[in-house]
Amino acid sequence: MHPHGGCGFARHTRYLRKNPPGTYIARWYCRKGHCTFSLLPDHLAARFPGTLSEIEQVVATVEQASSVEAAADALRDDSVLLPSAVRWVRRRLAPVRKLLIVMVGLFPQHLLGCAPRMAAFRDRLRTDQVLMTLRELAQVHLQALPRPLGFHHRRPAGGERSRGFQHYMGPDRPP
Repeated sequence: MHPHGGCGFARHTRYLRKNPPGTYIARWYCRKGHCTFSLLPDHLAARFPGTLSEIEQVVATVEQASSVEAAADALRDDSVLLPSAVRWVRRRLAPVRKLLIVMVGLFPQHLLGCAPRMAAFRDRLRTDQVLMTLRELAQVHLQALPRPLGFHHRRPAGGERSRGFQHYMGPDRPP
């Protein structure tokens, strides 16, 4: 927020992330910008519950399955109906597919000619942890990259007003 300095970062309250259970995320507050920042560990997905490995496993399962529905059926438990499971899978699949295309263009020296598929990236990068490897490779670009790898905010749809990203600060309002 302040490339020329003068931010005055101060420690703020931590918060408990639901998934993985027991994970606390440290937060910092910028007095000048009136905004908080979270210190997300490398293995956690940005703007998604869970880890990068879990999301990568979903994408790899879809690539190996005959359809998204078949993958969703295999990934979710019996308490969730198939349409809900398909939505859950697609919410993870779509951003990762877009991200893989961006990464091929961003790092042609490493990924030139690589198909934007998890299996192709695993072969090219010689790793089973593609998203973790990409986060390390693209660390200087994380502010501009989309979720689940980077930290870039979604833009509001055309004509929609941005409500900002800061939640209400202060005491709880009366019920």
